[in-house]
Amino acid sequence: MTKPAALKRHLPTSPFQARVVPDPKHFAVGDQVTHDMYGLGRVIGVEDGIAVLVDFGSAQERILSPYAKMTKL
Repeated sequence: MTKPAALKRHLPTSPFQARVVPDPKHFAVGDQVTHDMYGLGRVIGVEDGIAVLVDFGSAQERILSPYAKMTKL
C-alpha cells in the first residue's frame, strides 16, 4: 500500500496564489441529494467524515468522502 501524496506548502515568496482547500461537505439523515452517476436519493445513514449511505430507490449505495459527485438539494 502506498501513502497518499502530501500537499505542498505555499511559500510566501511564490508568485502563485495559495491553493484554496474547499470546506468538507456535511450531510444529515433525511437530506435529499443528487449524484452524477446514481441520480436522486435520500441520505439514510452518516459515518462522520468517512461515508454516507444513500437510498437511490432501486439501490442503496455507500458514498465515500469527499463526495465529489454528490450535492445536497
